[in-house]
Amino acid sequence: MVSGENNVRGLGLAVLSSAFIGSSFIIKKKGLKKAGACGVSAAAGGHSYLHEPLWWLGMITMIIGEIANFFAYGFAPAILVTPLGALSIIFSAVLAHIFLDEKLHIFGVVGCILCVVGSTVIVLHAPIEKDIESVHEVWSLATEPGFVAYAAVALFVVTFLIVRLVPRYGQTHLIVYIGLCSIVGSITVMGVKALAIALKLTFSGMNQFVYAQTWFFVAVVVICCVLQIHYLNKALDTFNTAVVSPVYYVMFTSLTILASVIMFKDWSSQDAAQIATELCGFVTILAGTFLLHKTKDMGSNSPSESEPALANHA
Repeated sequence: MVSGENNVRGLGLAVLSSAFIGSSFIIKKKGLKKAGACGVSAAAGGHSYLHEPLWWLGMITMIIGEIANFFAYGFAPAILVTPLGALSIIFSAVLAHIFLDEKLHIFGVVGCILCVVGSTVIVLHAPIEKDIESVHEVWSLATEPGFVAYAAVALFVVTFLIVRLVPRYGQTHLIVYIGLCSIVGSITVMGVKALAIALKLTFSGMNQFVYAQTWFFVAVVVICCVLQIHYLNKALDTFNTAVVSPVYYVMFTSLTILASVIMFKDWSSQDAAQIATELCGFVTILAGTFLLHKTKDMGSNSPSESEPALANHA
């Protein structure tokens, strides 16, 4: 079945993406440490890492990973691709243990195992997505009452957060920035998925960039990405990264799955048992992610050194 093959391709791209992104944290950190030994470190406000080839190699590795993740959405449902982002944390933790001498605590190992188990459960029970033949089909899904209602509520909440809550509580309540980023992020992923489908169809010989709807999705992705990056940076600058990262992952992934279920009707072909199993897999990943972040500094002689990698991931 073509859809089943698409899920396999999406799975492969998602895992490849996690491997590249997880590796990029380690490569960039080695570049940062090397640059810091020869000049002013990034932590002290220096930019000597911009002259370090190893840091740029890490950036290129991350870009490759993000491109793979982008195309993964063109083949597989978001409910499969998005939770697998947790695998990048595993790759990063294991490689840091091997190459950076950042010891992985026993609970960190348990966290890795939980992430793998949860990911396996989701992969084995992921829904088969309906084949989409044109961007018009995506537009039709995006303009159905259910998703229009979700988008309208998201727009209202984001506007309310930016206008009323960010000025008053942004510096004191983590949930303001993270909630804003997560809501915007769920819309971003829907736009990214639409663009990935458009590119996949274009590469197959059916140019989708002659349609206005495709460019609308481009505009949505650009605007949402700018908002997301802006407020995520504010969150990282204000609060502890060890808290920001897991909370953001939980909220962003949960809202993205909700948006995908509404727009692409991922669960329409599944029964209650399959849906419950997928949710259990997701909760298992959340538990593993929490353990990894909670124990990331156990057994490390220099906890502060692990901060840049987590900041980049978030």
